[in-house]
Amino acid sequence: MDDQCQKFPDQEELEKELSDFLSKKYGRPIRVISPMMVAQPKSAESKKSVSENVRTIQFDMKPEELEAYLDQYVVKQDQAKAILATKICTHYNRIKWRRERGHRNADPVGRIKNNIILMGPTGVGKTYLIKLIAQKIGVPFVKGDATKFSETGYVGGDVEDLVRDLVRAADDDLELAQYGIIYIDEIDKIASSSHIVGPDVSRTGVQRALLKPMEETEVDLRVPHDPISQLQAIEQYRRTGKRDKQTINTKNILFIVSGAFNGLADIVKKRLQQQGVGFKAAVHSRGDDSKFLQHVKAEDLIEFGFESEFVGRLPVIAVLEPLEVEDLYQILKNPNSPVIQGKKEDFRCYGIDLKFEDEALRTLAEMAFQEKTGARGLVSVIERVLLGFEKRLPSTSIRSLVVTKELVLHPEETLEAILKDPESPERRRLYERIVREEKEAVRDQVLKKKKHYVQNYPFVFTPGRLELLVDQHVKTGEPIEGLFDALITLYNQIKVFEDEFHDHQGFKIHFDDHAITAIMFKALAENKTATAVCREISRDYDYAFRLVAERSGQIQFILPKDAVDAPESYLDQLIRETYRKHPLPDEAASSKKGSSR
Repeated sequence: MDDQCQKFPDQEELEKELSDFLSKKYGRPIRVISPMMVAQPKSAESKKSVSENVRTIQFDMKPEELEAYLDQYVVKQDQAKAILATKICTHYNRIKWRRERGHRNADPVGRIKNNIILMGPTGVGKTYLIKLIAQKIGVPFVKGDATKFSETGYVGGDVEDLVRDLVRAADDDLELAQYGIIYIDEIDKIASSSHIVGPDVSRTGVQRALLKPMEETEVDLRVPHDPISQLQAIEQYRRTGKRDKQTINTKNILFIVSGAFNGLADIVKKRLQQQGVGFKAAVHSRGDDSKFLQHVKAEDLIEFGFESEFVGRLPVIAVLEPLEVEDLYQILKNPNSPVIQGKKEDFRCYGIDLKFEDEALRTLAEMAFQEKTGARGLVSVIERVLLGFEKRLPSTSIRSLVVTKELVLHPEETLEAILKDPESPERRRLYERIVREEKEAVRDQVLKKKKHYVQNYPFVFTPGRLELLVDQHVKTGEPIEGLFDALITLYNQIKVFEDEFHDHQGFKIHFDDHAITAIMFKALAENKTATAVCREISRDYDYAFRLVAERSGQIQFILPKDAVDAPESYLDQLIRETYRKHPLPDEAASSKKGSSR
C-alpha cells in the first residue's frame, strides 16, 4: 500500500538522480537534460493545423487530370500512367466518399485496397512516378527497400517501421499520415528462391510480415527499440499518470511495391505457350519481357515465389516498358526534365547559364542507351561530359555555356578552346539563338495550358504576364505549372494589399494591369511576395495622397507602372500636377494678377 502511495519523482528529481548515478559511474560530472529529448504536448494551434493539412489533400482528383499531369513529366509508359492515375484517384475518392457519409468505422468485411505492383527494368521511372503522384495529391510519401527487411526486423526494427517513417514524413501529423503512400522497392528480391531445398523461411517471413500492414492493422508508434518514443511515453506517464498508447491504422495507407522481376517473363511465356496463346519463339530478348509481363497473372507470381496471401493484397499490376534511344532523347527534351534542370541548376549556382543544343541531346541519349540503366544512364553520361566544365568555368568570367554535339564528343578539347577564347562572338551568337529557341518552345507549352488558366483566371493572365512566365521559366527552370500557380498567388496578394491599404489609410488604390505586371516581375526577380513588394513601394503613398487630398479632395487613385518602378518620382509628379490644377486662393489671385499685368 505504501509503495502505491509513494510519490512519483518529478522531471527535475529524475534528472538529478540520473546525473548523480552517471557521474559516479564514469567518474566525472554528467548532467542529464530531458526537455531536449522529450516531445512537448501539442498545443491547440498545432491540433488545428492537423485538420488544415488534411484539407490540402486532393481527395477528389479525376484520373484523366492526374494522367495529364504525369504526361508533363514522364515520357512513354502510357499504360502504366493510366493504371496508376485511375486506381490511385479511385482510392482517394473512395476515402472521401466514405468520410462524407460517416462510414469511417463501417468498412465492409473483406474490402481490398488498390495496392499496386509496378514491374519494369531499372531506370524506367517507377519511383519517379509515385513521387510525382504523392506530391500532386498532397500526401506524405516514404520509400523502403525490401532487401533490408527480415521477418523479425532489421537493425532492431521491423516492416512496421515504414508506417512510423510515414508519420515522421507527415511531421508527426497522424491524421495526415493515415492517407500516405508507402513505396517498397526491390520487392522481387523477397520471392522464395527456387535454388533452396525446402521452404525459404527468411523471404516468405518478410512477405507474411507485410500482410497485415498492407491490409489493415494498428501500428504502435512507441516501440522498445526507439529511445525517443520511450522517453515520450515516460514523460506522458509523469504528467498524466496514464499510459497513452499511440497507434496509427493502415486501412487507408496505399502500398505500392516494385521490382524488375527478372525471370518472371519466362514463367508467363511458358504458361502462354501451354495455353496455345502464341509467343512461340524459343528465344526472346530482354526488351520483349514487358510484352510477356503484360499477361502476368496471380498464378505466375505464386510460381515466381510469392505467397498467395501476399499476391492477394496486391490486386493491381502495372508494367513499365524499357526505354529506347528516342525515349531517352524525349526525356532530355522535356522542359520539366529533372536531369537537364538539375544540371542547369548546378551551373546556375555559379552564375553560369547552361543551354543544350538539340544535336547534343540526341548524342547524349545515344550514349546513355549504351549504359543499359534506363534514365539513370542519362545522369551518368552528362556528369562525365560536363565535370571538367563544372570544375573550371566558375573560376572564370564566363557566364554562359552551350552544350553542342562537338562538346559532348570531345569535352576536353572544347573546354580548352573556350578557355583560350572566352569572348568568342560565334559562341555568343549560338547562345542567343538557343535562348530564342528555348523561349519559343516554352511559349508553345504555355499556350497549351493557357486555355484552362485563362478560363478560370481571366484577369490574371494577360499576354504580358504569360511572357513574364516564359522568361522566368527559361531563367530559373521553375516548373511551368508552378509558375502559373505563383502568378495567381501574387495577383491575389496585390488585391489583398489594395483592400488593406484602404482599411488602414482611408485611400482607395487600384494598380492598373501594367503596374500589377511590374509588381509580379519584382517579386519573382527578388524572390519576394507581392505583399512585400507593395509595402516597399508604398512607404510614401500615404503622405503623398494626403497632400493630394487636401488640395483636390481626391481619395481614389489608379496607380500606373511608374508608381511601381519609380514611386518617388511618380509621387512628386502627382503632387506637382495636383498643386498646379488646384492652387490655394492666394496663389490663384496672385496668378490672375500676374497675368493681367
